[in-house]
Amino acid sequence: MTRQIQSVERAAALLRLLGGAGRPLALAELAAALDLPRPTAHGILRTLREEGLVAQDGASGRYLLGDGLSRLGTPWDRHDLRARAMNWADALAAGTGCAVYLGVPAADGRGVDVVHHVFRPDGSPQVLRTNTVQPLHATAWGLCLLAFAPASVRAAEPLEGYTRRTVVDPAALSRELTATRRRGWAGDQGGWEPGAGGLAVPVRSGGGLTVAALGVGGPVEELFTGDGRARPDPLEELTGAATEIAAGLEGLA
Repeated sequence: MTRQIQSVERAAALLRLLGGAGRPLALAELAAALDLPRPTAHGILRTLREEGLVAQDGASGRYLLGDGLSRLGTPWDRHDLRARAMNWADALAAGTGCAVYLGVPAADGRGVDVVHHVFRPDGSPQVLRTNTVQPLHATAWGLCLLAFAPASVRAAEPLEGYTRRTVVDPAALSRELTATRRRGWAGDQGGWEPGAGGLAVPVRSGGGLTVAALGVGGPVEELFTGDGRARPDPLEELTGAATEIAAGLEGLA
């Protein structure tokens, strides 16, 4: 634990040093200023650079503050996130036969904003849900954000019932979120629309931050067994797609 705290302190010191220098600094200057071995300073700088907090001049190799610092506290650009997820979402719909949803916290934190929706590939009549805001406590993608991004969202109170399967008791919702975090995925067995179910997993950026929920939706019986367990095939494909999307977000602010 001491080593982890020391690493954070050193990273903060490097950022302060770069911010106050008024010019790009060489590795040797940074290491000497903080009395660090060059390999240690280089490792911290490399991590900060991958996170967009530090930049490196291509000609001189010197370091300066990165653009990522100015974007701290701002959410991911929804259009960029959607663009990076589109190919995997299309493949997920084709592989599972389900609709695919990519959701992010709504601007007020009280809902899940669907930024991308791929129709089920069966040709059935469907309504496009992109740019709609859905309830957090009644959808798999909303429950996923409540469980894995609790600092960004908060369920509206009182909890509104949409079907007989909607969780409207705060204590029951708390238990469901605990179970969701434990197993790594969220499930909805008809809480938003009767007979329509959903599975969702978090999409994480660098450092493990949950930036979105990726979900599949379809008839409850296609996603869950009779005793309420998630069917393994759609869950496996969903998890794989989220992992691939997350890989494309590494190092981006």
